[in-house]
Amino acid sequence: MYKNKIIGVVIPTYRAKKHIHKVIDGIPEWIDHIIIVDDCCPDKCGHLVKKSYHDESKIHVVFHEINKGVGGATITGYRKGLELGIQIIVKMDSDDQMDPDFISDLLDPIVNEKARYSKGNRFVDFKALKSMPRMRLLGNSILSFMVKAASGYWTIMDPTNGFTAISHVALEKLNLDKLSNRYFFESDMLINLNIQSTIICDVPIPARYGDEESSLSLWNTIYRFPSRLLGGLIKRFFFKYLIYDFNMASIYTLVGFPLLLWGIVYGLFKWIQNYYLGQETPTGTIMLSVLPLILGTQFLLAAINIDINSTPKNKS
Repeated sequence: MYKNKIIGVVIPTYRAKKHIHKVIDGIPEWIDHIIIVDDCCPDKCGHLVKKSYHDESKIHVVFHEINKGVGGATITGYRKGLELGIQIIVKMDSDDQMDPDFISDLLDPIVNEKARYSKGNRFVDFKALKSMPRMRLLGNSILSFMVKAASGYWTIMDPTNGFTAISHVALEKLNLDKLSNRYFFESDMLINLNIQSTIICDVPIPARYGDEESSLSLWNTIYRFPSRLLGGLIKRFFFKYLIYDFNMASIYTLVGFPLLLWGIVYGLFKWIQNYYLGQETPTGTIMLSVLPLILGTQFLLAAINIDINSTPKNKS
């Protein structure tokens, strides 16, 4: 136990034969449960763990018959954790990039009731930034801004960091069946946690990079994530600003977005039309495009400002 809380660690495993023993052996002894989720691993990591740690009652191995991805494996681990009565569940990857010495740092904000979800942030420490591969750093930097807008957690960084901890209270409020099963999982968690107004905390934790290979492609991320983040943003707006609440941010968005869209579409249409006709665009026509464009932009900026100020805050 840690400060009178039952603590568990979930480790999704896939092609982790090389590192899994080191990861498990590095977990502090005071951890109450270790849940290994074998995500249809071709290396048979789950069987390897069961054989190597057969006398360890706190180690639980769960098997997937089909590969569900890191998100699906984590969700399975979460369900097992709730079944075991774990009060705070830490999620670690199986590639030995996450230093278990920092588990207590993740737990403290939740134990001290300052947050119900905490996540590692590799962007705080300059040494950690230098150790991060440049392409991964670039990808995380681009994603960070997009995830801020989609999730509503405007002060977070390093959104794809999978070193996290969550309280059972926050976890039980989530619809686990609706969370993304694969590499959008961490971002989807943030979006759904914001819908539930969950307070989260960034914890400075440097990563360790060795000879492991990341299966998360930068180009696939840039290609796939924007549409998913847009869908998440729309979902969050629908629930937070139309269903659970209706305030000035709702009005600004509902008025501002159509105005902005009209200004862009009408302006482009008239510009192309007059270009091919060889005519000058009348001042009145220009104003019918520019004025909605300006007003729409101002309304949306006002809505964003309200959204930033409504970010779930840490308790003092």
